[in-house]
Amino acid sequence: MASGEELSPAGKMLLEPSMNCYVIATIGLKTRIDPQVIREGLSQTLLKHSRFTSKLAKEGGKIKWIPTRVELEKHIIVPEIDSNIEDPDRFVEDYISHFTKTSLDQSKPLWEVHLLNIKTSNAEAVAIFRIHHSLGDGASLISLLLAVTRKTSDPHALPTVPTQNRDSSHHSSSQFSCFFAIWWGLLLIWHTLVDMLLSLLTIFFIRDTPTPLKGAPGVGLNIKRFVNRTVSMDDIKLVKNQMQTNYRAGVNCLVKDFRKGLIKNEPLMNYKKKDQNNQQKRVDKTNDRKTID
Repeated sequence: MASGEELSPAGKMLLEPSMNCYVIATIGLKTRIDPQVIREGLSQTLLKHSRFTSKLAKEGGKIKWIPTRVELEKHIIVPEIDSNIEDPDRFVEDYISHFTKTSLDQSKPLWEVHLLNIKTSNAEAVAIFRIHHSLGDGASLISLLLAVTRKTSDPHALPTVPTQNRDSSHHSSSQFSCFFAIWWGLLLIWHTLVDMLLSLLTIFFIRDTPTPLKGAPGVGLNIKRFVNRTVSMDDIKLVKNQMQTNYRAGVNCLVKDFRKGLIKNEPLMNYKKKDQNNQQKRVDKTNDRKTID
């Protein structure tokens, strides 16, 4: 990155006080964390990335990335934790939730690493990365994480990422592929036009339906909580294999397909359940009024 590179329009938007978005990643470790090892590792890996060694400053009325000297002591936080905490998992949740009440100091690069030497139900220690969204999105940060890690079997080798081998026997003919591409493009255009029309109608004529997902005024100032759940990989593979059996021949079901479906449908099921409860409450209130009348 060139010295004094201007912040992108998306980065400026994410930096606004009304947005101020952060990427928070929690990593569970099998052993307790030695802060000195983390410092040495970050100095040899993460600090070679220009975004993590630059701060934001105004030059000529424009916000730019300015290279600066990184003091790791200000970026690596090791809090003192009582070893006799009754609920370590809840402590970690509360610790992360506290991030929603504070912001990063813009006089230094916009990232922090919090090292919690506390044994939870899933790990011996927990490392929490707090990175401002203007540095990158989740996908780019995951790629960076893989780039700065090394194999335990070979400390000098990059980790290998498993890939899915495509079966050439199921490749469609070129004519069918061309037809499918045209049909998919037409559907994309149609759905885009419909969504645009519905959005305009909603903005100018229709009000959003009150739902559990619709926040009240000032909801952005509320404290947020990040709750995690552990799902057995054996259970995921069992469901994936069952889905593979039920699918038509030639369609390959992947573990990631199951994960995407789980992430998408779980909030939807909770939303429908809450919506049904709210509708039932409204019906009960209406019946009570009729009874009183």
